[in-house]
Amino acid sequence: MKRSDQNSRNIPQHLSLAVGMTALPLLLALTVPNVLAAEAPMMEQGIQFGDLALGRAIVWSRADRPTRMMVEYALNEQFENSKVIRGPYAFEASDFTARQDLTGLPDGKDVYVKVWFEDLTNARSKSEPIIGHFHTIGRKENIRFVWGGDTAGQGWGINESFGGMKIYETMRQVEPQFFIQSGDNVYSDGPIPASKPAENGQIWTNLVTPEVSKVAETLDEFRGRYKYNLLDENLRRFNAEVPQIWQWDDHEVVNNWSDSKDLSADSRYTVKDVPLLIARATKAFHEYAPVRPNDAEESERIYRKLSYGKLLDVFVIDMRSYRGPNTSNLQAQEGPDTVFLGETQLTWLKNGLKNSHATWKVISADMPIGLNIGDGTVDNIPNGTPRWEAIANGNNGAATGRELEVARLLSFIRHEHIKNIVWLTADVHYAAAHFYNPGKAQTKDFSPFWEFVAGPLNAGSFGPNSTDGTFGPQVVFSKAPPSGQSNLSPYAGLQFFGEVNIDKNSKTLTVELKDIGGTTVFSKTLPAESGRD
Repeated sequence: MKRSDQNSRNIPQHLSLAVGMTALPLLLALTVPNVLAAEAPMMEQGIQFGDLALGRAIVWSRADRPTRMMVEYALNEQFENSKVIRGPYAFEASDFTARQDLTGLPDGKDVYVKVWFEDLTNARSKSEPIIGHFHTIGRKENIRFVWGGDTAGQGWGINESFGGMKIYETMRQVEPQFFIQSGDNVYSDGPIPASKPAENGQIWTNLVTPEVSKVAETLDEFRGRYKYNLLDENLRRFNAEVPQIWQWDDHEVVNNWSDSKDLSADSRYTVKDVPLLIARATKAFHEYAPVRPNDAEESERIYRKLSYGKLLDVFVIDMRSYRGPNTSNLQAQEGPDTVFLGETQLTWLKNGLKNSHATWKVISADMPIGLNIGDGTVDNIPNGTPRWEAIANGNNGAATGRELEVARLLSFIRHEHIKNIVWLTADVHYAAAHFYNPGKAQTKDFSPFWEFVAGPLNAGSFGPNSTDGTFGPQVVFSKAPPSGQSNLSPYAGLQFFGEVNIDKNSKTLTVELKDIGGTTVFSKTLPAESGRD
């Protein structure tokens, strides 16, 4: 029964039987509130928390029409002594998304948040509120967080019969204080079909929307990729409890994009201008990511630092936006074609690491350092000169190409005696632990360090990649599809996330790589080195 039908049955009989125009205004007055309720704003994408830091966190949501965001928060489930904030307006220019920075939050407390939208009519109709909560990190608490990347890739989307993107529920259940999304939040370049064959004769079925049925070219199609992921109940539930730290990689735009990207032969694209696709994808990313906006000096900047007291600083870097073209990556000297982080970001990272007073410094990267990740050939012919997508170039020799910039960073870390740096990344669609050993390297001027790889979260499983010997990576662990198999669906179980625990007393940092069901497939505990922190 419709709500309006039920309410009409509650109209007194003498009114419902009345005839003539005099009864009509009263009848309308009784039914209009129900019409307004049916037309209240909707919040179909739920809420997200982001960029949790000491004393503050971002709240994100989206309405379906012009509205104002409203936020209420308190330190108890009953919302006693709560604070209400009139948030920003949500207009069509931002696809009705809005975010509000909560500041002055106490350390070590559960924060309960209620979000709703009020439309801009005189009736000020309100959406149904959505409630979430998160925990601010106390200065004397242990720290736990998770990370991973690669969501809805290779056509493996939301399969409701499988349970949806259920790795997000697995991550939620470990009760992390925050989550690092290491890139490839969406696959704008990968159409999602209604169904596709999977391994062992199985069929994978997907929810499908018009925006994900083709490669993204228009702004609305890029936006639609984020809205698609938010159809998943696991993800929305996760978002309402776990603050996130987003970075990006290539698939938010188009596969392996750089200044050398050429779409002229790709019949899937009618828009061939890569800079235009980047612009539209950038706008959609910043609309849907729960990130704290940067200042006007560089409003679209993604790299940033988030501090969690004396135990941890997280350095989120951007390996995509400032790079030169993908090339053979064998240049003997640095130049425009070898730029990767870019000098401004590199200087920021050096200074941040040098001035950090945290015991642990996590560098959250969107790509691994020592894995060979190809991008076809420079001359676009089979068996031609390899073109490289990341840092490594497959030559196993002294640093060349983009490796030169990374070599400068690693040398700086060594000579400044900066201890306790761990690299976390995703991108390659399998789980791995790498130990970079100068004793095994061709370029040796650096201190040993660990790099841990997680993912995919809900995408095809690939790997393992070969390693490049420039910085001496030792593959201590990897879990990937069997030899000869690739692009396995989530049915295969080879979906991975990483969990990090830092003990407030011993200062040890433990990394666990876990599968889609939460089983630990690898664990490593690192003691904090004494000396300069």
